[in-house]
Amino acid sequence: MKSEIKKVIEVINLKKEFKEQKREAGLKAAIKALFNRKYETKLALKGVSLEIHEGEILGLIGPNGAGKSTLIKIMTGVLFPNSGECHCLGYVPWKERVKYVKHIGVVFGQKSQLWWDIPALDTFELHKALYDIPEKDFKEKVEYAVKKLEIEEIVKKPVRQLSLGERMRCELVLCLLHTPKIVFLDEPTIGLDIIAKDKIREFIKEFNEKYKTTFIITTHDMSDIEKLCKRMIIINHGDVVYDGLIEKVKEKFANKKLIDCKFLESLKNKKINFAGCKILNQTEYELTIEVDLNKLKISELIYNLMKDFGDIIDDIDIREPPIEEIIKIIYNSKEK
Repeated sequence: MKSEIKKVIEVINLKKEFKEQKREAGLKAAIKALFNRKYETKLALKGVSLEIHEGEILGLIGPNGAGKSTLIKIMTGVLFPNSGECHCLGYVPWKERVKYVKHIGVVFGQKSQLWWDIPALDTFELHKALYDIPEKDFKEKVEYAVKKLEIEEIVKKPVRQLSLGERMRCELVLCLLHTPKIVFLDEPTIGLDIIAKDKIREFIKEFNEKYKTTFIITTHDMSDIEKLCKRMIIINHGDVVYDGLIEKVKEKFANKKLIDCKFLESLKNKKINFAGCKILNQTEYELTIEVDLNKLKISELIYNLMKDFGDIIDDIDIREPPIEEIIKIIYNSKEK
């Protein structure tokens, strides 16, 4: 008999609105606004409902202004909604914040938790005292995380001397020291090179498997989502426009293929038009074609390319549409 998957977050019909002051430009309008202010109501969340389960690594994505930051702030207890329900680990975040925050970890790229003028290692010690972390557990976690993320020397430098990528790695270690049950990560790989990104992703995966920690990741780097998450939630204009497995959304667009062609000669003054295809990008010596497999087979397109341009084709590459392109299609299909 399978054990029931435990829900750690449940959001039901969550709505949040903000009032923004509106006025015209100029000194006269500014003086007038002092005595007669006009406001415009903006609905940031329009009735969001979702569930997140224990041990998930969930990707929460959306364009700027979509509402994802507002949702994260409500789930961490920083904001309260106008209506709806939100239960995290059995707590209502904005009502029981003192008890609740002991069980979560948060990394926001723009809001550092590290003390600016002292080494990160000293902030780790302070964190140990605040959360009453046993000395043995503290040492084991710090040694493991510091080695895994290759920041043995970095944690000894004042935080103000660190690069963004170095600071983000230290922020991640700090938020995990007390073994939180839920971790909210905002752009966890920002400022990192490819090798460092792989290390931080591997570290998140290992920590998730070892402690069954639930990770909620917001990012604009879709490779983070593909390599870390099985499920993603896409928010746009305050609504959930997709909630499901990444593989499922890829399957939905499996009838699309991209063909990258490189040419030995210039394409100027050459007519390119194939039924069932869309030219996504064209330069003088390169061409990217999107193929709708319901209208045209790959073999037919290759045949047509070779027939018309065979003597000047240098290379042809066939690939799946990147997740960024798929998400862009979902955004556009839900625009209001």
